[in-house]
Amino acid sequence: MSDTGRKDFSTKAQEKVTPESQKSTMDKMKETFTDATDRLTGSAQGDQQKSYSQQAYDSARGETDNQTHGSSTETMGQKAKNAMGLGDH
Repeated sequence: MSDTGRKDFSTKAQEKVTPESQKSTMDKMKETFTDATDRLTGSAQGDQQKSYSQQAYDSARGETDNQTHGSSTETMGQKAKNAMGLGDH
């Protein structure tokens, strides 16, 4: 179950377990787009507007992003918002 406007957890799990070699170019492009959209939607929503499971997922993803993309107190969504001039909004 996911919050309105967010990628469903079962879809996320399916994308993770499917080997990249079995995905078409279109599937990969769709995943990239929907992942980015999900991150932006998640960072734009306040925690009080999220379910507990969505808060936990976003928090864990933020930690993974920091480890993967450099240690920072900003999530990838916050970095994207700041890059577009939408920080703190």
